[in-house]
Amino acid sequence: MIHLNDAAPEKIQTALQNTANLLAALGPETQVELVAHGPGIAVATDPATEEFTAQLTGLLAAGVALCVCQNTMTARRLTPTDIHPQAVVVASGVAHLVTRQTEGWSYLHP
Repeated sequence: MIHLNDAAPEKIQTALQNTANLLAALGPETQVELVAHGPGIAVATDPATEEFTAQLTGLLAAGVALCVCQNTMTARRLTPTDIHPQAVVVASGVAHLVTRQTEGWSYLHP
């Protein structure tokens, strides 16, 4: 899983590129989740990230899951219609990261 908690365009670009590189290196059958919370939720909500839309769409088509934090959505008064239509809402982004690590998932925070 790849952790994104920063809205800076260069951080979003790095996370998306790392995700693409991971799939290229390990193969398309590799399960990958991009977990966004806090400011990182911008990858799923912010029009300023439109430059990344094609790359994100390609990753989602390749099977990457975009997990978005419900706690962040609540704090920012966002509804499911405000986020990317393919995003999966998880109750807590940080709890999701911890749970996945206890399940044996690898963790990357670019």
